[in-house]
Amino acid sequence: MDATAVTDTGTGTGTGTGHVAAPAPAADRDRTDLTLLVVEDDPAGALAVPELLDAAGAGGTRVRIRTARNLTEAERLLTDDVHCVLVDLALPVPRTAADEDPLAPLRHILRLAPRHAVLALAPSADAELAAEAVRVGAQDHLFREELDGRLLSRAIRYAVERKRNDAAKVKLAESRLRAQENARLERGLLPTPLLEGSDLRFAASYRPGRSRALLGGDFYDVVRTPDGTVHAMIGDVCGHGPDEAALGVELRIAWRALTFAGLCGDELLSTLQQVLEHERESEEIFATLCTVDIAPDGRRAGLCLAGHPAPLVAQRGGTARLLPYEDGGPALGLLPRARWPRRQVELGGAWSLLLYTDGLIEGRTAGPGSPRLGQDGMVDVINRQLTTGLRGEMLLEAAMAEARALNGGELTDDVALLALERDRARG
Repeated sequence: MDATAVTDTGTGTGTGTGHVAAPAPAADRDRTDLTLLVVEDDPAGALAVPELLDAAGAGGTRVRIRTARNLTEAERLLTDDVHCVLVDLALPVPRTAADEDPLAPLRHILRLAPRHAVLALAPSADAELAAEAVRVGAQDHLFREELDGRLLSRAIRYAVERKRNDAAKVKLAESRLRAQENARLERGLLPTPLLEGSDLRFAASYRPGRSRALLGGDFYDVVRTPDGTVHAMIGDVCGHGPDEAALGVELRIAWRALTFAGLCGDELLSTLQQVLEHERESEEIFATLCTVDIAPDGRRAGLCLAGHPAPLVAQRGGTARLLPYEDGGPALGLLPRARWPRRQVELGGAWSLLLYTDGLIEGRTAGPGSPRLGQDGMVDVINRQLTTGLRGEMLLEAAMAEARALNGGELTDDVALLALERDRARG
């Protein structure tokens, strides 16, 4: 495909005359028009780019020509609608160029036009300089003595396409780097359970409500302290944007530090409320929380609820049931001097304990407009999965999948699920 030319000429003083072509025939309107900026110091006009392109024939892409006789004028004419720049390497070297670099004009254009295709023009005697121009960033080089309309037309199109391809490769590389950085960020922000020395098995499932997000406002963690107690928690900051996700991470890290410092129950939750009050964006932000501390023998646990739905427990071979939730306290951040009583619960010998956030139970039971799943509906979902023999991560994923199916599509809120299992009785 060849090109025809439309000229738009500037002068060294920054003013010039535009030669506008007649309207293109209807058959030509679907062609892709390109704009070429020619930067060359040729007062006699020997290069004659428009005539070269006209000689290539009128059967192809229209190329609009702008000319600049120095770098200052080129900077003025280099607008976003320019597709390609043809730089004459014989342009005078700026006085400020280090060591009178012969490629200084080209380097200047490359800095001005990082998103534009660039062609270098040189005499054939300067073949090495022309090749160096490509190495420093030009898409191709042309020799003045060999230049004709077809060669120039092809070079312009190929340079534009090569630049587009290069830009696509850069975007792909950047996307891969972002994906790798996001994966590292996710690994850093999502907790690594610290259960060394415990006979409990751990599983978790996490799905943020925001599209393409790593984290939502839900958070969880599990640690074992030196006395053998296993501490687990799950929480939910109201909302599921990036600010809520950041606050959730702060609360999780604070919980882990306070737990290792020996705090538990009301004392721990009161301190977490202070953290929330200092870190939240507004006084309307609150967080629900459920904490469980499992005794070293694995048979008993302390339970604290701060506006959070109660976890459920299932004995080996039995059905799941909700743990008591009548003695819970308010969500963190709602009442300045709230208290959160710690309730002792019996777990037994072999059991499964499931903690979850309300993103799961707020889904629908039969598609949009139907009643919420609720805690009772979630217990039914878990029991159906337990009867199939599922446990651990497979149980959580199956429960999540059934909740989505009942909802008639993706759940709109963040969802976090955490399971702890004990296979046998000790002692």
